[in-house]
Parts: sequence; C-alpha cells; structure tokens
Amino acid sequence: MFLPVALSAVAAWSLSIDVLAQGSAPASSSSSSSSASGAKRGTKSAPPSQSGVDAGAITNGVYINKTFAFSCKIPPGWVLRTEELNAREEKKEKEKKPEDQKGEVTTGTQPSELPASSAGAKVLLAAFSRPPEAHGEDINASIVIAAESATSYPGLKEAAQYFFPLTEVAKAQGFTADEDPYEIVVGPKTLIRGDFHKDVGSRVMRQSTLAMLSHGYAVSITVIGGTDDEVEDLVDGLTFTAR
Repeated sequence: MFLPVALSAVAAWSLSIDVLAQGSAPASSSSSSSSASGAKRGTKSAPPSQSGVDAGAITNGVYINKTFAFSCKIPPGWVLRTEELNAREEKKEKEKKPEDQKGEVTTGTQPSELPASSAGAKVLLAAFSRPPEAHGEDINASIVIAAESATSYPGLKEAAQYFFPLTEVAKAQGFTADEDPYEIVVGPKTLIRGDFHKDVGSRVMRQSTLAMLSHGYAVSITVIGGTDDEVEDLVDGLTFTAR
C-alpha cells in the first residue's frame, strides 16, 4: 500500500469545478489566455518544467510530449492556462511557511488551488473551451494533463493503484464513479481509465481520467465535458506512438 498524498490529477477537478461554479475568475495573463487556434500558425513551446519533465509543445493545435510519447488534440479556439496554473502553484509553494510543509497531507480540497507536492506536480497542459470569465449555460469542457514524481506515492508500482486516493478525492468533491477503473488501450499503450459524473444544477459534469506510469512519473490525462460524446471525442484526440 502507498500513502495517499497530493494528486496532480486533482488539478483537473479543482480547476474545472471552480470555473463552472463561479462563472468568473481573475483575468488570465496574456500568456495563459492564448488560444489553441493561435498555435496553428506554428509551434508554441510550453515553459520549461522545473520537475525534470518535458513540458511538451503545441504544434498546429496539437500538444506533443516526446518524453511520454503521446500527443493530444486541442479543439480550435480553446483557451490555454498552463503557464498561469504552474506560476500560481510555484508562487504558493514559495510562500509556504516551513511549519506548513510539515503539516497534514494536501488533498486538493480547495477548488481554486492546485494541490502541492514535495516532488513538484506539474501541469503539462490546461485547456478550456471558454475563458473562465465567460459565463455559459453548458459545461466548460476541459483537458488537463499533469505529471508527478512516482516517489510521492511510496509503494506505487502500477497505474491502477493511482486510482485509490484519486477516487476518494473525487467522492469528496461530489463526484460518483460510474464503475471501477479499467484498462484502455490507446495505440501501443495500455492505461487505466476511471469515469465519473457530478450533477451541477440541471446539468451533469462528466469526467474521465486516464493514468499511466512512465519514466518515474505518474501521469494523468483528465477530460471533462457535458455529454458522454463530448468526453469521448476528447479522449479520441489522444495518440500514443511506439518507441
């Protein structure tokens, strides 16, 4: 067994719930408010990752990460907030008092914050169907890809274990698991997938998280949508390449 510590995948829930529930947020910075459609004119490199993970790059509306050998399509016109989220977490980590770092384990229960991790969880991609300050009647669809050192989870040997604390956090935030996590094959890669849903007024927020272990990291790919078809379309945009 391993100790349930801060999950990078929790960033997807926390941020998306915050966007949907509040309908507005502080204005994004110029770098984080850029859209995926703008990347079609060339290649947009993500900021260097301090955790040693390849930050990846966006080319022609497709996020590509060579370290983990996968790519992910970003729907045209979506808003990118990757830099903003990482900058916010880094600032919070720097401002944290020494006694705070020795306290209780972070569980990511604050909806507007990313969970902290001593190993440095990093968001590799955060993309949303509309800006956070824009109100809408539908679910604000999103894609959040994050990586965290597997050493944050003592005893973690397979991706299926990653879903034990993940499901606990999901339930704490009002989500219900559709079924037990299961294997899903994407090209040459086998991942573990978990599906969840949450009633938000008259709407239903649907989420699917795919997880894998690679290069000493636990990697989570989370998509959120308002319908099963919308979620599946986002998952279908994920491609793995053989090494």
